[in-house]
Amino acid sequence: MQRPNFEVIGPDLIDVWTWSLDAPPSSVEEFAALLSAEELARAQRFVRERDGQRFIVGRGRLRSILGQYLGLPPQNVRFAYNDYGKPAVALSGGTPFHFNLSHSADLAALAISDHYELGIDIEEIRFLKEDIAGRFFSHKECLTLRALPPEAYLEGFYRCWTRKEAFVKAHGEGLSLALDSFDVTFDWANEPRLERLDGDPEAPFNWRILEVETPVTFAGAVLALTKGRPVSLRYRSNEDETPKAHCDLRDSRQAL
Repeated sequence: MQRPNFEVIGPDLIDVWTWSLDAPPSSVEEFAALLSAEELARAQRFVRERDGQRFIVGRGRLRSILGQYLGLPPQNVRFAYNDYGKPAVALSGGTPFHFNLSHSADLAALAISDHYELGIDIEEIRFLKEDIAGRFFSHKECLTLRALPPEAYLEGFYRCWTRKEAFVKAHGEGLSLALDSFDVTFDWANEPRLERLDGDPEAPFNWRILEVETPVTFAGAVLALTKGRPVSLRYRSNEDETPKAHCDLRDSRQAL
């Protein structure tokens, strides 16, 4: 059975990689050489050249990192997709290897586990032009958000949004999972957790929310199906292949 042979992550950790999507032309060309014909065609379809280049950098770096774990040349990494479009690495023998990629503005974030289904979402914190929370959040989440001090509203919104988006991605059923069918905590008085999922009373025990360390102008979260097992995030960097000191954010508290 094919196993990831670059490094076994294990059941206690989820690896998180972040990188800038802006790169010099020479690097864009190097990443483009790693992409498939279909990926290059996708890059060409972007209206703005910068967006196409960012796609190339994001996809090329994704291939490079996954190749390190799997002991494969980046261009030989093959992707498969479920019926809802969630990507996975095409491996033989049912090898457990899970990843999820997110990007916003010029930042990309990748979560990897060899044990758990997962999802990651990052978002640049920007001014909201409409009541998005009222359209998509659950009633309980809307009440919590509106109870925050005005200066905390925007950050609170994005903390909630990234946790919900990460859960949708981890759940793997795309837009068929309504955003108001589940509750997440996002205030600063409670640890991150899934509180409710319609039709699944065991979900709050099975799923774990971990807050991703991001630049101050971003918010991010990882959702993982750990079935009650504690897990921590380990931050990785291409600039330093030695894993950074990992921190357990399960009991983190943030103060305004």
